Amino acid sequence: MIKLHDKYFKPFLSKQEIETAVKKVAHAVAADYKDQVPIFVGVLNGSFMFVSDVLKHYEHPCEVSFVKLSSYSGLTSTGIVETLLDVPENIEGKVVIILEDIIDTGRTLQKLVHLFANANVKEFKIATLFYKPSVYNGEYTIDYVGMEIPDKFIVGYGLDYNELGRNLKEVYQLNQKYMINIVLFGKPGAGKGTQAAFLRDTYNLKHISTGDVFRYNIKNDTPLGQLAKSYMDKGDLVPDEVTIKMLQDEVEKNPEASGFIFDGFPRTTAQAEALDNFLDTKDMKINATIALEANDEVLIQRLLERGEVSGRPDDQDEDKIRNRFEEYNQKTAPLKQYYESKGKFHSVNGIGAIADITERLKAVIDKL
Repeated sequence: MIKLHDKYFKPFLSKQEIETAVKKVAHAVAADYKDQVPIFVGVLNGSFMFVSDVLKHYEHPCEVSFVKLSSYSGLTSTGIVETLLDVPENIEGKVVIILEDIIDTGRTLQKLVHLFANANVKEFKIATLFYKPSVYNGEYTIDYVGMEIPDKFIVGYGLDYNELGRNLKEVYQLNQKYMINIVLFGKPGAGKGTQAAFLRDTYNLKHISTGDVFRYNIKNDTPLGQLAKSYMDKGDLVPDEVTIKMLQDEVEKNPEASGFIFDGFPRTTAQAEALDNFLDTKDMKINATIALEANDEVLIQRLLERGEVSGRPDDQDEDKIRNRFEEYNQKTAPLKQYYESKGKFHSVNGIGAIADITERLKAVIDKL
């Protein structure tokens, strides 16, 4: 696995597989044009390695030139193909073999066809190293194909992700693992911490507790911790955007996680919307919100027993416990409605043996 910018890529094609595909193209063109002098026109920047290797395997007279087009930004095509380096002037009356590194939707190919259709060449053919038949619109004939590949984003051998990866000798594929992102609800004493640990270990999720994140930033005097503390010292609520930025930092620190458990956030509908907006920028989403439901009287007894052991004062006063429950009910009700409207709210019985509760959670997650 390699990392380029913020993405991970896994091995896809070896040097030998690439060389075999290049030879296939070079030999096929030679079979058709060995008695002429074609001009190979590479499409920059991606095809420079492909052009070089085709020339090494093409054992007959030929010329070479380049055009430069651009349509990609990051992982996706912009849909607009710009001409950055135009058709060479010395191609009139010649056989032109266009060498493309990859053909997917065909937008760049369409631009190329229009460029050379007006260039008074004798004839032109199109050759590509990689071809994605599942997304190609089929408007123009592709005369020479090195290898058909699935519609996955790839880097290496001239292909890039935001300009990184072109110099790789092998080809790598974007590691698009399925992510599970969960918001975990539960009244005090419902066992969120215990079950979050199970989810973390079983599904390779990162548990993000808002309380832990706040304490870390304040204790380590980070810029966000200083900002949050400035509000807290005045008795004001920390703005949602500060909390979201802390969560964003935690997400970005764990790119190998298969998802995240958000614990303690969101607490309001506005925060839920802010979380959704942030995840959208990462091509992520909340897959499910799970509430551990439990009878108040059972939880009160559980907290009072916990208070005797831990010495926590808020677990030793029944009136304070009931007030915390009431606050939870008031805050969770609109959130439940918000996530129910999206079909993402799940209620799990939080009473019983820990292993039984775990199985109930697993039954929900395994269906996602």
